[in-house]
Amino acid sequence: MTEPLSTHRIGAVLRLRLERPELHNAFDAALIARLTVALEDAAADPAVRVVVLEGAGTSFSAGADLNWMRGMAAAGEAENREDALALARLMRTLDELPKPTIARVHGAAFGGGVGLVACCDVAIGVPGAKFGLTESRLGLLPAVISPYVVAAIGPRQARRWFATAEMFDAAQALRMGLLHEVVEADALDAAVDRQLALLLRAGPAASAAAKRLVREVALQPDRDRLDQSNAALIAALRVSAEGQEGLGAFLDKRTPAWAREN
Repeated sequence: MTEPLSTHRIGAVLRLRLERPELHNAFDAALIARLTVALEDAAADPAVRVVVLEGAGTSFSAGADLNWMRGMAAAGEAENREDALALARLMRTLDELPKPTIARVHGAAFGGGVGLVACCDVAIGVPGAKFGLTESRLGLLPAVISPYVVAAIGPRQARRWFATAEMFDAAQALRMGLLHEVVEADALDAAVDRQLALLLRAGPAASAAAKRLVREVALQPDRDRLDQSNAALIAALRVSAEGQEGLGAFLDKRTPAWAREN
């Protein structure tokens, strides 16, 4: 059986590649489980600083595998609920990974593939990439990925694209915020490398805390509690070994230790 995911680490950068090109990197239970474990391993590995998510072949990810969907359609509601929870665990693991993530979107992304893009911190695509939240054509909805897609494109846009299942291009994805940057195909790797260089200059602990900070700011309605939490965070970072090294390097006009290592 062909491995549905490949992992390749060079220095502090881990590349996770979806390896089902003949099926446009569509999800099934095996790929979901394998990718979840790979992300959990990356979260626990201090040698990994940044994760790049990419796909083999012509597509980034076509979402759910049709054969897998056929099997789930014949299963009961309880089994379908467990299956959906496995996908939810994958998306949440990617979204909350304590390492920066980059989606290298070289081709089409549909359904759950859009969810993967939305969960990554940086998403760079090519002009020819196509996108679609096509579940409503099947009488379904992108329910599991909805928290991440809505966070990326906003409720107003989500109401349109969830309901119509209309395809959209990279330019539209950029306007909505699903992609951060669109570059020509021959410039994609250079654009990813630029982001890697920037991310590797940041303090590892600061990078890990960045997502948590954004999430708490976005979700915390109590402004007094938010002020207290943010003050505690910056105080802890300033007195930490990483914070001391970063501030010292800035004042001494030298490169911090973590950036010299990459």
